[in-house]
Amino acid sequence: MLANAIAVISRYSSSIAQRRSIQAGLPNRPTPWSWRYARHFPRMGRSMRLIVLSLLLSAVSAGPLMAAETASPAAATPLVIGETFTIESKALGETRRINVYRPQPWGLDPKTPLPVLYMPDGGIGEDFLHVAGLVQVLTGNGSMRPFLLVGIENTERRRDMTGPSKDPQDQKIAPRIGGSAAYRTFLRDELMPQVRQRYPTTDERALIGESLAGLFVVETLLQEPTLFNSYIALDPSLWWNRGAMLAGAAKQLPAETRALPRVFLASSGQPELAASTARLAELLQQASPSPLVKYLPLPEETHATIYHPAALQALRTLFPAPPASP
Repeated sequence: MLANAIAVISRYSSSIAQRRSIQAGLPNRPTPWSWRYARHFPRMGRSMRLIVLSLLLSAVSAGPLMAAETASPAAATPLVIGETFTIESKALGETRRINVYRPQPWGLDPKTPLPVLYMPDGGIGEDFLHVAGLVQVLTGNGSMRPFLLVGIENTERRRDMTGPSKDPQDQKIAPRIGGSAAYRTFLRDELMPQVRQRYPTTDERALIGESLAGLFVVETLLQEPTLFNSYIALDPSLWWNRGAMLAGAAKQLPAETRALPRVFLASSGQPELAASTARLAELLQQASPSPLVKYLPLPEETHATIYHPAALQALRTLFPAPPASP
């Protein structure tokens, strides 16, 4: 556009010069544009000067915009926060996707073995990202020891997280239920060996889950307490099978206490879940030695909102970072 504006000025100035040369009886010779412009532009009519000035301003202002519009945007690349792999599970008869996040706070050697925090509901579209965010920020600010986070993406959640149930209402929630024992076999015999093979880890293991996954956490605590060192159950669905797990918990506590696990429980403001979780906390507190580290009621939270704030408190409470050396 700038070139067009200059051309307009040039033609206008040239035509003036030619007419005046003819009127003065001079030869009609081409005149250098710079000379014609300097000599004749000041003599344009006022309206023509305004038109030419507008053309020049438009050309100058439009140039950068046109360049920006035609420039190609920088190529986007994937945002990577961890690793993902799959396992062909014989215990479950299917392929399972595993997501892994290793925090890297300042000063941590990338080859340092870390304890492992396992989480059901560990898909990218489930709870993995927000729990990974907690691990990242808490290890970064010194509120938590670094843990390797291993998330297991769901395929049939209600099958994997539940034990058998005789309640007809429970049997209606999914085509298949009662697969928790097979899921635990998958964790113990297939996933854990893979994690040890792929990553530098210590022998310390923890399990975190909410709702039906919290039910699985409690069931594992009671049935196989040595599988993990720490158990975090948030708003566990202890109503499953008409509360049979809670009713039989007292008989299983002696074996559970010998394993010396550490337990964190939390409940939302949902009345039935809050009452059953408080009852479980009471039973654990009465055991000797008590495995209960903390029971955290959060009545201001709903079943849909409890996971993140409760997990924040659980990770701080169970896995505090050692005091900084002077």
